[in-house]
Amino acid sequence: MPARTKRAGHKDRKIISVSSKRQITIPKKFFQQLKFGKEVECFLEDDGIVIRPIQLEENEFSIEILRELVAQGYSGEELIKKFEAERKKIKSAVDSLLQEAEEISSGKKKGSEFEDLFGPEE
Repeated sequence: MPARTKRAGHKDRKIISVSSKRQITIPKKFFQQLKFGKEVECFLEDDGIVIRPIQLEENEFSIEILRELVAQGYSGEELIKKFEAERKKIKSAVDSLLQEAEEISSGKKKGSEFEDLFGPEE
């Protein structure tokens, strides 16, 4: 079980082990408190790694969807139905992007090169 220690500036800190496959287990308390899902965002910051839950700003998407639908003249029950349909499209697109990223990172699929996206450098 991970050792628990305190450090200046940190209310709760845990020491966790790293497996031979570079895997870690996020302590349950942290996992639940931060509402982690199936994937996390990971990046380098200063002299450490930050691991945090991916939080799609659904409210921002929702507001933009509603603005567009209202501008198109939808209201009432029709607006609600169209809104739900549009939200499902976004969720499907995000799921598809995540699946593609997983396939690329696992080597099952080749990622795009610079030239694929922007053409040859001049």
